[in-house]
Amino acid sequence: MPGEAPAPAAAPPPPAGEPGAEQRLHVLTPLRRAWVPIAATFGIAAQQGDRVAEWAGGLSPVVRAAVLAAFVAFFAAYGFLSWWFTRYAVTATELRIRSGLLFRRTAHIRLDRIQAVDVTRPLLARVAGVAKLRLDVIGTEDKDELAFLDERTAVALRAELLARAAGFAPEQAACVGEAPQRELLRVRPRDLAVALALTLSAWAALPAAAAAAFAVSWYADGPWAFAALLPVLAAAWAGTFGRFLEEYDWRVAESPDGLRLDHGMLDRAHETVPPGRVQSVRIVEPLLWRRRGWVRVELSVAGSKNGVLVPVATRAAARELIARILPGADPEALEFAPAPRGAARWVVPVWWKGYALAVSPEVFAARHGRLCRRTDIVPHAKVQSVRLTQGPWQRARGVADVHVDHGADGTVTARLRAADEAAALLAAQADRSRTSRAGARPDRWMAAG
Repeated sequence: MPGEAPAPAAAPPPPAGEPGAEQRLHVLTPLRRAWVPIAATFGIAAQQGDRVAEWAGGLSPVVRAAVLAAFVAFFAAYGFLSWWFTRYAVTATELRIRSGLLFRRTAHIRLDRIQAVDVTRPLLARVAGVAKLRLDVIGTEDKDELAFLDERTAVALRAELLARAAGFAPEQAACVGEAPQRELLRVRPRDLAVALALTLSAWAALPAAAAAAFAVSWYADGPWAFAALLPVLAAAWAGTFGRFLEEYDWRVAESPDGLRLDHGMLDRAHETVPPGRVQSVRIVEPLLWRRRGWVRVELSVAGSKNGVLVPVATRAAARELIARILPGADPEALEFAPAPRGAARWVVPVWWKGYALAVSPEVFAARHGRLCRRTDIVPHAKVQSVRLTQGPWQRARGVADVHVDHGADGTVTARLRAADEAAALLAAQADRSRTSRAGARPDRWMAAG
């Protein structure tokens, strides 16, 4: 979709309190917290179903009503107290989150370590007008979150945290507001549905689920045998209808704090991909997509689990998006050299033709797969280490693998290269990575001023 003019920055709502003052979450949060003991109680009751039914049958209606009322009061009290003891505050240097009813927990999140703040709106939260704030912090795998906040408060707090992380003074950050954005691409629901229908894994998931259901119904002796179906049905759902719901109305927009991703039919998610933190890009080309010129772009981001840049797009659109997060990387300009035919075909029969390597002054790229072709691209400046491995059968055939490790705990592997080529590649890549890191720009993703 053609780019639109930048939208003016929205004026932030008035601050909820003095800087550093502790604040509570939205008043509807206790309803969410109460589900924890409710789920635990129902789980125990389901596990001990016969005993629970026998015990409840021996009680009078009045006593059963009193027990039910006691449970409701307990759940309500738990939710209320959990909400009451959960507070957050933004100080001069950190976001502090205090939580815990019996065991207190205090999270100190340094503002200069925040790399992304995502706003998610589950279906019921959208109806209630609340949102969840999730924070990506450098050096941590799990996201801290504030659930739930009023939608306007969540957006304003997100803008303030991003501004503070970018270096704005506290008094300026509270007035910056939401940064303007320009839409770059929007995936039509029709294109997403067609893309999923043309994905071979989706075609395989549904027959597998149907076959598993038939086998269970034929051989099962009791209702608990159907529990074996749950993993299969969950996998089939996640790869088909669940993926459609999650990636519905996918939008990519450009803003000063990075590329913004908005998507979801029932649960709406607002994520940010900060430039400079992307370690590698994967371009996925399923077999049936190639005639349409479609690709899927996935990401590896340091300290983040945001793994998809766009679920389906044309090659030209994907090329533009990749250029914004990896400056200088042009997938169309890469010249891939295939694995040597004579040796590689004896190590990996048939599938050896899918392996290829390309090295440019900016990136290291490896390709693999024939039915579903995947191309991994990592900038030289993001490479943390380089390794060469060679198994006994590879040594006999004179080939080796070169592994490039990057900062998102991932690896890009150039498989089945000639042994002398792999040794030269190992030394050259180590030198390219060292010189590229020396000249790389700092990972600063928002201008303060």
